[in-house]
Amino acid sequence: MPELPEVEVVRRGLAPAVTGARVVAVTVHDDRSLTRHPAGAIDFETRLVDAVLVAAVRRGKFLWMPVAGTGEALVGHLGMSGQLLLREPGAAGERFERIRLDIAHPVHGELAVVFADQRTFGSLAIDRLVPTTDGAPGGLGASTPLVPAQVAHIARDVLDPAFDDEDFRRTLARKDSAVKRVLLDQTVASGIGNIYADEALWAARIHPETPARALTTRAVRALLAQLRLVLEKALAEGGTSFDAQYVNVNGQAGYFAHSLNAYGRAGLPCARCGGPIRREAFMNRSSHFCPRCQRPR
Repeated sequence: MPELPEVEVVRRGLAPAVTGARVVAVTVHDDRSLTRHPAGAIDFETRLVDAVLVAAVRRGKFLWMPVAGTGEALVGHLGMSGQLLLREPGAAGERFERIRLDIAHPVHGELAVVFADQRTFGSLAIDRLVPTTDGAPGGLGASTPLVPAQVAHIARDVLDPAFDDEDFRRTLARKDSAVKRVLLDQTVASGIGNIYADEALWAARIHPETPARALTTRAVRALLAQLRLVLEKALAEGGTSFDAQYVNVNGQAGYFAHSLNAYGRAGLPCARCGGPIRREAFMNRSSHFCPRCQRPR
């Protein structure tokens, strides 16, 4: 599943193309990609045609594009295999194309924004914007303290300037759960999935099964620092692509997979101590860690 870096790469690619663009036409090929828009395809198409998009914003794994003068936004979640692609007007349909928006930008001219999704777990929707609880902008790319109602329940992510480090520390101090489980809780810190949780815990030398409340203030600060470093590096390298399901808006894969130190490296030597990386079952997934460097507390 695309995590924070992958979705942020897509947001950065979309922003110059959609900011100030008018939606000329909307084509819904598959209603399954509107599961978050219960009013259906006709309502979705009608409300978007002639709309002007004013930004591309992200919080965690959600993207949204506010619509000028409506108090609403076009909201997207990529799910397991969703892609948002920029194409030339009239370009041939993409494989697994579900929804297409034809837009006209005052500078870049006509473009198509294509939502393709092999496994149909992703979705688009039109949703109302509500005030943020802390009065800060809704997410990266936002200038107003508004967030879509269906996104408001998730926490800010660690790259958001409004993320509260001290509140994060206090939250961990109240949790008996394993620290990795807490990192995957989108109401604590959004956007972190299995890959980047494993990588940050490896970098901070913290065993994934360590109870969150057992971490010292110093350890929490180190973990936050490593989370930010790992996510920023992944962003710089275009995200992590293990197959063709994650690509940027131009259809290009990211290459952070070549920089991974723990995730997917079971049995290979740890880059820090040389011991073998271990893989263990975790919440219907897997944890990857170095038992020598990341000793249980």
